[in-house]
Amino acid sequence: MTPAVAAEAAPGRRIGGVLMEMRNITLRFGGVVAIKDISFDIREGEIRAIIGPNGAGKSSMLNVINGFYHPQEGEIWFRGEKRGSLRPHAIAHQGIARTFQNIALFKGMSTLDNIMTGRFTKMKSNMFWQALWKGPAEKEEYQNREVVEKIIDFLQIQAIRKTPVGRLPYGLQKRVELGRALAAEPKLLLLDEPMAGMNVEEKEDMSRFILDVNEEFGTTIALIEHDMGVVMDISDRVVVLDYGRKIGDGTPDEVRSNPEVIEAYLGVGH
Repeated sequence: MTPAVAAEAAPGRRIGGVLMEMRNITLRFGGVVAIKDISFDIREGEIRAIIGPNGAGKSSMLNVINGFYHPQEGEIWFRGEKRGSLRPHAIAHQGIARTFQNIALFKGMSTLDNIMTGRFTKMKSNMFWQALWKGPAEKEEYQNREVVEKIIDFLQIQAIRKTPVGRLPYGLQKRVELGRALAAEPKLLLLDEPMAGMNVEEKEDMSRFILDVNEEFGTTIALIEHDMGVVMDISDRVVVLDYGRKIGDGTPDEVRSNPEVIEAYLGVGH
């Protein structure tokens, strides 16, 4: 992924007001403080990166955002409203979807069926009609499948639509997982290390798809990523964590020149 590729996507994008705000978030596990008094926001339409060394609290923060963890202190505001201690499925209904650091797909199911599971929050018919697969359930199935087929086309995975995902190479599995998250039509998409384990070509493909999702769908994206080249190329703003503290927040250029960030990643000797 080159800086020129990221720059090409910029003119078609619009960044709006604050979509989500984390206010003074503190998360503890017993006597261990994973996140300490961290505040930052995510603006509508932006790509917001969360970076930091191993053990910095990045995944914990993502788990707070989508309700896997509930902080002991602080407030979470989403779309102008203070959020209570909701379960992950309720937060998914609010419009927040995610992918995982370790791929979480149904390996025996096809690409199509895996992406269809992302439509769960959009299904309205009751279990009676779903069991009969008649009337509203049948109509709803066709409508949801039409959405999924468009996602398959968008991600250029038509050739593997009927292939069990357990047979797919790693890079394509990550793309299927992205498709499942997109099927939920999220307002905020959380990506946990979407490039992990990929080769250079796969990273370039995934970077392009992330930019296209942001530009064409207008989806707000928050991502954790260790590849600093990717982060600096595709992100609008970056928040930097270190041992559960926030040590930097700003544009890629601002973060790149922050002495505390440089020290956390490279050491004072560098």
